[in-house]
Amino acid sequence: MLLKTILSFVLAVGPAAAPATPDIPVAELHGRLTALADGRDITAGLVHVRNGTRQWSDAVGVRDLASGAPAVAGGHFRIGSVTKTFAATVVMQLADEGRLALDDPIERHLPGVVPDGGRVTVRYVLQHTSGLHDYMSEPGYSTNRWRADARFDDYTPSQLLKVAFAEGPDFENPGESWHYSNTNYVVAGLLIEKLTGRPYGEEVTRRILRPLHLTHTSVPGHRSSLPVPHARGYEPVPTTPPSIVDATEMDPSLDWAAGEMVSTTRDLTTFVTALLDGRLTSRASLTEMRRMREAVPLFRYGLGLQEFAIPCGTGPKPVWGHTGQLIGYLTVAFTDGKGKSLTLSLNPHERDPSTEAVVSMATAVFC
Repeated sequence: MLLKTILSFVLAVGPAAAPATPDIPVAELHGRLTALADGRDITAGLVHVRNGTRQWSDAVGVRDLASGAPAVAGGHFRIGSVTKTFAATVVMQLADEGRLALDDPIERHLPGVVPDGGRVTVRYVLQHTSGLHDYMSEPGYSTNRWRADARFDDYTPSQLLKVAFAEGPDFENPGESWHYSNTNYVVAGLLIEKLTGRPYGEEVTRRILRPLHLTHTSVPGHRSSLPVPHARGYEPVPTTPPSIVDATEMDPSLDWAAGEMVSTTRDLTTFVTALLDGRLTSRASLTEMRRMREAVPLFRYGLGLQEFAIPCGTGPKPVWGHTGQLIGYLTVAFTDGKGKSLTLSLNPHERDPSTEAVVSMATAVFC
């Protein structure tokens, strides 16, 4: 989900044979992303950039190390924690419909589900200030487990919460601090299901995917395979000598509403652009989503949205969206809310992409 690499990661992209597009730094992005592939930092890199009405997408590298088949710009990938932004958007739509309020205690809607649910609010859950312990931090539940056959195990949301709540909260008073926890978005998924009477994935599809015509985005459930085409997801393992595992197939139910979705760079660009344009929620709800609090040095966090400050020559420039990571897949989807958007998927090879390379591509797009 949001591991060390993604935290040190601000953004990156890349093209190959696509024609030059005015107002998009094609040559620079192509050169920097190709350097990552040539340096064996990534096996594949997919990118989509929007600048006003102009759009451009491309791919570098290979989608399969065994065959050497080239990566495809429209390839599918696991978006990891970018799923959280979809879930948060549905919750905000429910708030717009008057089915909940952000300051409602979770206990009001999910009685008996969350310890101290009378003090944990909807806002705290979406904002990662609930204090709910992250089940992914427990041994055997981190992404490391996907390097073995256990990645095909299936889970229910209640099983994930049981793991989380076996430990006490990460801090005593909900709302007093910030701590990233996938458990929050398992609760958000259950909240959606309780209020709508339908699976959260159906609500994401009905409320977001269909209206925006995101035909290459899906909520896979227990499906372990990816739609075709896709780049295979590899992960470097610190063995002696170093080795690489193929973790493309996995049961994503371990992530559920916190990180299971699959998409393409074009679809994610469409989504984050529409969200920040105010086409998916009321203006008041979007304002709440963008109301940030300090999280970690590299970003601030709102309600299902991260805010990064891109280091431009004229000063820091804010962009909003989310990052995501599953074994073999790194994702970034961001927009400045003023016409520029960037989405990319990177597949690590022998090491993770350097922060410097990634930030330089972000500045090329947004500065």
